[in-house]
Amino acid sequence: MPKCHRAIKVAVLAGGIGSERQVSLQSGQAIYSALQEAGMDAVQSDITPEQTQILDDASIDVYFLALHGRFGEDGGVQELLERRQRAFTGAGAAASRTAFDKVASKAAFVRVGANVPRQIIVSPDDTESALVRKLSGFARRVVIKPVREGSSIGVDITADATIAAQKAMRCVQAFGDCMIEEFIAGREITVGIVNGQALPIIEIRSKAAFYDYNAKYIVDSTEYLFDTITETALIEQIQKTALDCFNILDCRHLARVDFILTEDGVPVVLEINTLPGFTSHSLLPMAARKAGIPTPQLCRQIAEAAWRDHCAAVKPSSLEGVPTQ
Repeated sequence: MPKCHRAIKVAVLAGGIGSERQVSLQSGQAIYSALQEAGMDAVQSDITPEQTQILDDASIDVYFLALHGRFGEDGGVQELLERRQRAFTGAGAAASRTAFDKVASKAAFVRVGANVPRQIIVSPDDTESALVRKLSGFARRVVIKPVREGSSIGVDITADATIAAQKAMRCVQAFGDCMIEEFIAGREITVGIVNGQALPIIEIRSKAAFYDYNAKYIVDSTEYLFDTITETALIEQIQKTALDCFNILDCRHLARVDFILTEDGVPVVLEINTLPGFTSHSLLPMAARKAGIPTPQLCRQIAEAAWRDHCAAVKPSSLEGVPTQ
C-alpha cells in the first residue's frame, strides 16, 4: 500500500527503441532537469525492452514516461508497469494501444462527432494496380503513412495515384502496415491537454512542404504561433473537440491533439499523441508556458497527478496530504 502523504521520487524513462529514440532521450533529459528545478527527487533511466531493471526499483514512486513511438506510445512499457502495479504518467496500456493506432483512434474520434480525413487501409495482400483502382476518384492529393508510427516517420504526400500506390506498398514492407488518407488543405494546429485542461492553440507554419521530422526537431525555421485564431466560438470548438478525443480514449495526465483547420474553418482531427515531446521544439511545454505554466511546474503537476491517480486506485482515503504544487 503506497504511503501517499509524502514527497515522491520520480524516475524519467527515455530512450526506448526505433526511429524516435534520440528525440526521446532529449525529452527525458529536459523532463529530468525540469523536475530537479521544481525541487523533486528525480532520476533518469535509458530503458529498452531488454533493459527494464528500473521498473523493479522499490524506491521509485512514479515513472515519468518520455518514450516516443514503439514500446513507449504503443502500450508496451505501460503494460509492464501495470503488471507491477506501479504509478506512471500518461495513458494506460489499452488507451495507449488505441491512440497509437491511427485507424482505431480515428474510429473513436468519429464516435464523439469529430471530423477526420477519409482513408483507405492498405493490406499486405494489396497490389499496386489494385490500389491505383481504389484511388481513382478518391482525392486529388493523398497522404501515405504508417498506421503505427509517430513524428511523421514514413509519411509521404503525392497527387499521383501510381506513385501513391508504390509508396504505400513500400510503407507496408517497411512498417508492416499503411493507410492512405485524403490530403486536407488548411492550417496545421495543435492543442495540448494537461490534467483535463486544454491549453492555448498553437498554429504551426513549416517552411517545408509539410510538418515532417526535420521541421519538427531539426530546423529552427518552423514558426509556432499563438492567437492566430480569434473567433471565440471556433477556439472553444477546437479545444472541446481535443478534450472529447482525449476522453473517448480514456487518456490521462497529458496528450496533444493535432488538427488541420480547413479554409472553411472546419477543424479536422489528424491524430492524438499520448506522450508528447519535451524537447526545445516541443509543443506541449510551449503551450503550457503560454498558459503561465513554466516547464518545471508543468512536469511536477503531471508527476503528482499520476501519483494521486495511483493512490486513488489503491486506496481512495490515502489521498489526504498528497502535494498539489
